[in-house]
Amino acid sequence: MTFNVEATCPGTAARAATVTTDHGVIATPIFMPVGTAGTVKGVHMSELRDDIKAQIILGNTYHLYLRPGMGVIEAAGGLHKFNGWERPILTDSGGFQVFSLASNRKLTEEGAHFRSHIDGSKHLFTPENVVDIQRTIGSDIMMALDECAPGTSDRAYTRRSLDLTKRWLERGWKHYRATEPRYGHYQSYFPIVQGCTYPDLRREAADHATQLGADGYAIGGLAVGEPAEVMYDMIEVVNEVLPADRPRYLMGVGTPVNILEAIDRGVDMMDCVMPTRNGRNGLLFTPDGTMNMRNAKWANDFSPLQEDGPSVVDRVYSKAYVRHLFVANELLGMQIASIHNLAFYLWLVGEARKHIIAGDFPVWKRGMVERLGRRL
Repeated sequence: MTFNVEATCPGTAARAATVTTDHGVIATPIFMPVGTAGTVKGVHMSELRDDIKAQIILGNTYHLYLRPGMGVIEAAGGLHKFNGWERPILTDSGGFQVFSLASNRKLTEEGAHFRSHIDGSKHLFTPENVVDIQRTIGSDIMMALDECAPGTSDRAYTRRSLDLTKRWLERGWKHYRATEPRYGHYQSYFPIVQGCTYPDLRREAADHATQLGADGYAIGGLAVGEPAEVMYDMIEVVNEVLPADRPRYLMGVGTPVNILEAIDRGVDMMDCVMPTRNGRNGLLFTPDGTMNMRNAKWANDFSPLQEDGPSVVDRVYSKAYVRHLFVANELLGMQIASIHNLAFYLWLVGEARKHIIAGDFPVWKRGMVERLGRRL
């Protein structure tokens, strides 16, 4: 994998770059739609590719490991062939899902013991076997196994958690270096920087991770209960340590404003379920604020969802029609909203990239943040 910074913007840490993988080139800053179980909920691959213009999507080790299982994915020739997505895929190691979804979980030096949220069966994730699982999935970018401490964790807990994550990272990196890809394309392995809301622990974690010389680095454990300003501070702390010649991936963030603030602080890659999850509940993001499509004010508004929106659905369907779909609990409403929101997120990071290259990102961002905060 290669990373090339094409432009930086004075007055900020924002940069425009390209990440080149065997499955294609990714222009950053980029938002990555979340396809947890091998699918972005309610969205066809052709829509992701042609309408939304996604450049990379996510899969999740925990969910894919449990269902359909590695035997099915291996028999298919990897996730790219299984789900029909020809472009890059990133997989989370499953650590966050173990801690948030699995019951009776227990962390030991060996790894994370847990019971499946599907059938209660017992499983163990280790730093080594999550590398093997992601090798079988065939993702272009793999994540290290870590513990995501809650944003309100005290220092003593965070210290123990970080020490475990660091030891797991060393084992995972060693195993990654000792194994080969399964399907003939290169796979990167990103360490995840933890440390909760403690600046010195974040710096320590970032310094430890960078010693490995990995292809890129992830910032984890944010947007998990801490205030937004604290999250921004931690991004700045970590990015002061992470190398400028490697991509930086902020995990699980966030709102459109969060994304612009992260880009401002030097983040290149982001993902979040927010555009699809909120879309399925009738909340649409636009450049001028958010729209609740269940609101009666749209009942007789026959104007397009967004006159000059980036997606086909923006121009084809009216606000009144989409409101009707949600009130009637029609699945099409959820699909339209998911496509709209994802296309908006991809448009937003694309516009950010243009303004970074033009050198006026700070001015554009200030105006956009003000607009995004409105409720329509």
